[in-house]
Amino acid sequence: MLINVAETFELLFDKNNNTAYKALQMLQKVCGESDKVYCYMDKLADMIGSDNSYIRTRGLTLIAYNAKWDKDNKIDEIIDEYLKHIEDVKPITARQCIKLLPIIAKNKPELKEDIVSALQKADVSIYPDSMQSLVYKDIQNSLAEIEKV
Repeated sequence: MLINVAETFELLFDKNNNTAYKALQMLQKVCGESDKVYCYMDKLADMIGSDNSYIRTRGLTLIAYNAKWDKDNKIDEIIDEYLKHIEDVKPITARQCIKLLPIIAKNKPELKEDIVSALQKADVSIYPDSMQSLVYKDIQNSLAEIEKV
C-alpha cells in the first residue's frame, strides 16, 4: 500500500474525525511495516499535550506503534508525559493509553518497570462510577499482558 505519509499525517488533525481516524488507521498499518512515520515522533509527542482528546489519543497510538523503530530513544524521553495519560481527563483516552502500553513494554523493555509502576499507582476513582471498572479492567489486562513480555 503506497500512501503519502506526510499528507496522511496532516489528516490526523482534520476537523472531520472520520477522516482523521482513517488517516490514523493507515499510519498504524505503515508503522507495522516500516519506520516511515518515525520521523514524526516529535510532532506525535506534541500531540499528546493537545487540548483535543482525539488528537491526544492519535498521538498516543502512533507513539506506541513506533516503539519498535525507536532507535533514538525518543519514547524514553517522553515516557513520563505519556504515562500521565493513564489518568487522562477523558476516560476513553486513558483506556486507549492503557491498552497501548504493552506494545511499548514489548518493544522497549527498559521502560517496562516504569510502565508497570505507573499502572499499579493509577487512581481509577477519578472517573465516573460507570467508567471505573472498565479502566480498572484495562489496567489489569495490560499488566497481565506486560508480565508475559
